[in-house]
Parts: sequence; C-alpha cells; structure tokens
Amino acid sequence: MTVIREMDISDYDAVISLWGQTEHMSLRDADSKYSIGLYLQRNPGLSFVASDSRGVIGAVLVGTDGRRGYLQHLAVSSEHRGQGIGRQLVAASVKALAVMGIAKTHLFVSGENVEAQRFYEQSGWFLRNDVRMYSFNSSTNDNV
Repeated sequence: MTVIREMDISDYDAVISLWGQTEHMSLRDADSKYSIGLYLQRNPGLSFVASDSRGVIGAVLVGTDGRRGYLQHLAVSSEHRGQGIGRQLVAASVKALAVMGIAKTHLFVSGENVEAQRFYEQSGWFLRNDVRMYSFNSSTNDNV
C-alpha cells in the first residue's frame, strides 16, 4: 500500500538517492541536506513523499514565494511508475498550495526530458512560450 505524506528532513537520504537515480534530474549543491532542510522549514506542508513497506518510492519538492507555487524534483522510482503515484504527489502539493490561497503553480522541466513533459501535459499542465527563464548566480560556485 502506498502512503502519501509530508516530506520531513529525516527523508533526505532516501529522497536524494531517488533523485540521484532519476534520469534527467539535475542535482546541485543547493540540494544538500542543509539546504533542503531550510527549504522545508520555509515551505512547511508543501513537499511530499510516497512510501510503501520498503521505503520512499516517490517525492516532490514544492515551495512558494507567497504568490505562486513552484514544483521541483518530482520523481517516482522506475519500478513504481505508471501507478498514479506522481499524480498523487502533485495533487497533494497543489491542494496544499490551494489551502494557502495559491492557485497557480509553475515548474521547470529539462528540454531533453520528454517523458516528464508528456506526464505534465497529460496531467493538465501547459507549456508557456510567452516567458523566458533567466538565472543569476551571486556566488563563485557554478554548481548551486
């Protein structure tokens, strides 16, 4: 039986292992246990894990700027895909954001991750062509 529950920093080792095994998942220094712990503290009740009797089989990291939601790092173990676990994780996060009064959520998908793009489009997400993402790095570390 799969259980969806709020992510806790004690899930970190299992979650980072899952993310590390997920194709096209870009992990950076910003995904350290310390940084994820701070992220979860700033965004309580928005990130979730899916687990079964063997442990964590899915995870999603979600935050907000108070105006929009941001879904990041959705992953389901390869042997558990196609069972609706990803949809359940996304639904839990969207519902938690809605309770906070946040109706719109954004996400970023690698251009080469066609499988994820298909998943999101089939789930009702739409591609935005009217905006471009820009990044600025104020550190000397290119891997943040």
